[in-house]
Amino acid sequence: MINKECDDIILKVNNLHKYFPIKEGIFSRVVNHVKAIDGVSFEVKRGETLGIVGESGCGKSTTGRAILRLLEATKGEVIFNGKNIYDISSDDLRKLRKEMQIVFQDPFASLNPRMKVGELIEEPLKLHGIGTKEERINKVNKIISVVGLNEYHLKKYPHEFSGGQRQRICIARALILNPKFIICDEPVSALDVSIQSQIINLLKDLQKEFDLTYMFISHDLSVVKHISDRVGVMYLGKMVELAPVDEIFNNPKHPYTKALLSAIPIPDPEVKRDKIILKGDVPNPINVPKGCRFHTRCPYKMDICAIEEPKFNDCGNGHFASCHFK
Repeated sequence: MINKECDDIILKVNNLHKYFPIKEGIFSRVVNHVKAIDGVSFEVKRGETLGIVGESGCGKSTTGRAILRLLEATKGEVIFNGKNIYDISSDDLRKLRKEMQIVFQDPFASLNPRMKVGELIEEPLKLHGIGTKEERINKVNKIISVVGLNEYHLKKYPHEFSGGQRQRICIARALILNPKFIICDEPVSALDVSIQSQIINLLKDLQKEFDLTYMFISHDLSVVKHISDRVGVMYLGKMVELAPVDEIFNNPKHPYTKALLSAIPIPDPEVKRDKIILKGDVPNPINVPKGCRFHTRCPYKMDICAIEEPKFNDCGNGHFASCHFK
């Protein structure tokens, strides 16, 4: 990891919400909302990797897309390098997109099957009017070698590659504009375990080489532990815990985080761990429980948990958690 001591904030998310309307009837009247993100706030330091974890449906990927305005937030602020991206013109947003990129979960779905790899990587340069044709080709040739592929790969189509190679192509396309910040949305979940380690190591090497800042979204805590400087835990549209990676894994404060950590497989069959089995399912994001939204599954719930929502308190050492029990 790099720049651990740097306090410069590259991204600040303030009270971010994303509600999806539910419509009924012939007039498509809005009758309710799916609360995918329900008041998320955090900061990302320049040069670090912030891991975001949680169960499927907790709002991780929606948060990433709302930060980039691939989805329009219902309310809240996203401040990147001092600019609120929800308070700038479309022209300014287009210019800012060069500095903020994303690597999607499914590399095959994010690549146009009718375009050759060279065209796919060059396309962002053409869209932003960067360089002459010759300069763009030279840059594409350079970036393809950076991600561990060869120039002859540029003349092939996406279906001719393995999953790991396609993800390398997606990373090359994200890097071609020299961004400062990249959201990695479960970039290794669709890959074999052996390929996962290659992509993770590639991302770490590229971070050092290009001075990148990552927001790494995943449901795999072992992967997040390997790449992250800090980890944020989300549950039902809320951030329930945020701390340096060692603090999260060695001293978790929130019962939900403890349950996630207890489910990590241990490679040593002689070592036993008491697993925390959560009862019930994740509540419906249309009708979020009152008070602490985790209290319906929490083994430590108290009366106050069903009445009052806990604050996101500072527990010391850069450790934040929202729990009445801690």
